[in-house]
Amino acid sequence: MSVRLTPHSSFSGRPGPVVVVVADGVGVAPAVESNAVTSANTPTLDSLTSGTLYTELFAHGTHVGLPSDADIGNSEVGHNALGAGRIFDQGAKLINKSLQDGSLVSSELWQSIVTQSQDGTLHFLGLHSDGNVHSHNEHLYALLREAATAGISRARVHILLDGRDVPARSALDYIATTETVLAEINAEHGTEYAIASGGGRMNITMDRYEADWDMVKRGYDCHTHGVGRPFSSATEAVETMYSETTKGDQYLDAFVVTDSTGTPLGKMNDGDAVVLYNFRGDRAIEISRAYEEADFTDFDRGEHPNVLFVGMLQYDGDAQIPKKYLVNPPVIDKTLGEYLCAEGLKSFAVSETQKFGHVTYFWNGNRSGYLNEALETYIEVPSDNIEFNEAPAMKAKEIVTETTKLIASGEYQFGRINLPNGDMVGHTGDLDATIVAMEAVDQAMTTLIETIQKANGVLIYTADHGNADSMFTEKDGVRSPKTSHTLSKVPFAIYDPSYRDEYQMVEIESANLGNVAATVCVLLGFESPADYNEPLIIIP
Repeated sequence: MSVRLTPHSSFSGRPGPVVVVVADGVGVAPAVESNAVTSANTPTLDSLTSGTLYTELFAHGTHVGLPSDADIGNSEVGHNALGAGRIFDQGAKLINKSLQDGSLVSSELWQSIVTQSQDGTLHFLGLHSDGNVHSHNEHLYALLREAATAGISRARVHILLDGRDVPARSALDYIATTETVLAEINAEHGTEYAIASGGGRMNITMDRYEADWDMVKRGYDCHTHGVGRPFSSATEAVETMYSETTKGDQYLDAFVVTDSTGTPLGKMNDGDAVVLYNFRGDRAIEISRAYEEADFTDFDRGEHPNVLFVGMLQYDGDAQIPKKYLVNPPVIDKTLGEYLCAEGLKSFAVSETQKFGHVTYFWNGNRSGYLNEALETYIEVPSDNIEFNEAPAMKAKEIVTETTKLIASGEYQFGRINLPNGDMVGHTGDLDATIVAMEAVDQAMTTLIETIQKANGVLIYTADHGNADSMFTEKDGVRSPKTSHTLSKVPFAIYDPSYRDEYQMVEIESANLGNVAATVCVLLGFESPADYNEPLIIIP
């Protein structure tokens, strides 16, 4: 199918570029004390969101391809929708279907896992919560039960504590539920299933965009070789660390569960099988490479066991990581980037490391690398390897500096950037730091508006999901930090210094992130593709 655009019949666009700014994690919510977005001093954002070219978009649940409207949005599905112009069923929904219709366990690969595990151990590794952003424990439980039914007698679970997409210190509740499930399976099938290792997701295993390979090594060594603080159970491990630190689950140290002799329960050996049950790609790629690549060199793996490694999905289709996976990911075609390349338009994408893959890989429909290197420029500003509330401005200034240069060059017709502050600082649960983060976003937008004015272009301000808009919950006078995303709508504002009523915002029922790409097409002077969600503006 041809990927070409048709010139708009009555609007030819502006001389300068259209630039989309994704203020990551900035939702729209009531102005209460827990809302860092409204608590911050943000005159530029206030002006943008109070103008006539403003609306609000759904960014969660079925509006972005997730199973239910109780599911919070996330950066992966948000950027998929922003770049694709329409909504695709996403990871959790695809897995649910494959478990319900039996296609997962009837697959040849699942049968290979069963065969491989008859004389060894089946290991499950993943984010241990029901946050439904990177994983869901119900998927883990379903696979454990299927493994027991298939006759696999020995399984080990390696848990990555969340505290980010769920309450900050909720690990003990999830561990208790998992221990109950394991006990029920063991009693029914005479199996030996147990939790073997774990640690906080921001301390071990789940790095992304190659920001911190040491983090991946800590996780690999823990899960594979049994390197970590020894405890008699995961519950003891978490309770002990809670008594030693005020940090949330996501930052807790690596631990291993040992038997009465002090031997780790879950070391991996030749002939074992390993299933990574995360479905989201960005924080699954590096650990997948560590297990799968024969010539891996990013850290010393020690005595690397020969295991059958399987992902829940394929996390990077272009790089084929991993090579073996249980459920096919969504096939996202005809992205905005493909259309613009087909028209010969030059574009750019800029962010710091923490969100660089979001404005490239996820925006381009889960494709790594350039769509057309002759037409695209991608700039990654290195992130600091610190807890982000320590420097809440993050790299907003550097991102804006790079973006300003690209706009001022006059070479580009389209650009997109991600300012990670609201999300990455919001995930720390630190209200004061997140207020500072939002003020950094406002300062960044001030500079970008000045740049767009000079270039006679158009600036779009939006977000991929909420987070900074709800920083704590309160019950019986006790506040608990809220580190997860929210169900909030997100802002969508157009800043067009040449605007003379040529177009107006249009009311669309259930307008969502999938409507942004079509809007970009119109602002660039093209008709939106027929199968895209409709644009948020109308030209009389």
